[in-house]
Amino acid sequence: MPSSIDHLRNAIIDKLMAISNKDYLVALNKLMESAVDNDAAQITKEDFPAHVIEGIQRGQDQLKKGLGKTSEEVFRKYGNN
Repeated sequence: MPSSIDHLRNAIIDKLMAISNKDYLVALNKLMESAVDNDAAQITKEDFPAHVIEGIQRGQDQLKKGLGKTSEEVFRKYGNN
């Protein structure tokens, strides 16, 4: 986990640069605008495309089954880029 605000900000920017799914970026932008406008994000799952919600649900189901991986495990396998 990044230890400073600048390091955290840069880590987030690096991850954003790797995202190519336009629907995901639009939803994320909406979340960020809402957070800036209201000091707290107040979006609902209806604000996201169906495939994003389905992906989150699949991930939650896998975690419930004990199939989850930590960030460190994923980074070891696939790299931290």
